[in-house]
Amino acid sequence: MNATLKFGLITAVIVGALAWLAVDGIGEAATYYVTIDELHALDARPERIRVGGDVVPGSIVKSGDRVEFVIQQVEEGVEPKTLNVVYTGQDPLPDTFRDRAQALCDGKLRADGAFEANKIQAKCASKYEAKPGENASPSYQAAPAADSAT
Repeated sequence: MNATLKFGLITAVIVGALAWLAVDGIGEAATYYVTIDELHALDARPERIRVGGDVVPGSIVKSGDRVEFVIQQVEEGVEPKTLNVVYTGQDPLPDTFRDRAQALCDGKLRADGAFEANKIQAKCASKYEAKPGENASPSYQAAPAADSAT
């Protein structure tokens, strides 16, 4: 075999292997976001799912490395949908994870109907919103506009 043919074959093998790894990695990393209502309606359950909702007050129970809580999906005029979540991940829970926080849970639905989360993201909406009747913008005086007629 001449050197050009060897180089071409080696290049083709390397490019093919990298393409296969990229496609395989993207497929494994895919996480589907669903609502609680959609999660209960799924026939085929993807391996990795992301579901979100508000943490129900008083539902957080910690025991060792395991945290159990309930999230709910509230829609106006509809009975709230709830989902029991069991967190077994290695990462510590976010500081903003508490009652009434908005939580995003990554994991899978177990056969018993509970959601087994291995990653939790939380946002405490009230921490970042202005209280009713307060101005949400910083209290400062805007500088007067420069007179461009000079």
